[in-house]
Amino acid sequence: MNRFARLLLLLPLLLFVSLSSCRKTAGSGGNSKIQGRIKAIYYDVFNNAYPYYAGKEDVYIIYGDEEYFGDDVETSYDGTYEFPFLRKGKYTIFAYSDCDTCVGGLKPEFIQVDITENNSVIKLDDLIITKY
Repeated sequence: MNRFARLLLLLPLLLFVSLSSCRKTAGSGGNSKIQGRIKAIYYDVFNNAYPYYAGKEDVYIIYGDEEYFGDDVETSYDGTYEFPFLRKGKYTIFAYSDCDTCVGGLKPEFIQVDITENNSVIKLDDLIITKY
C-alpha cells in the first residue's frame, strides 16, 4: 500500500479526533479549581447549635448537567476541600446533611458555580450542613 492510500485511510480518524477535541465541556482535564469549606452545625437534644468546620466529610462534584457525581473528595481537618484540574463549565458541589424527617436520614446541600475562564481559582462560600 502506498503512502497516499495510507493517508486516505487515516484521514477520517484524524478528522474525528480533531473535531472531538474541540468540544470540551465541564469536567476534569483543565487548569482551574474550585475551593471551599464545609461548615457543620451540630444540634444537641435541646436544639442548641454548635457550628464548626467539619473534617473528614465527603464532598461531591457534578460536571455540567450530568445526573451522577463525577468525583468526590474528603475535607481536611479544617473543613477545606478542593477540586483541581477543571475545565470551563457549570459545576454543582454538594455534601449531605443529617435529616431526621428525610427518607434515608440524609439531605443533600448544593452550591452551583460556573467556571468562565481558564486558570481560575473559584473560592466558594461555606457549604453548611446539619449534624445531629
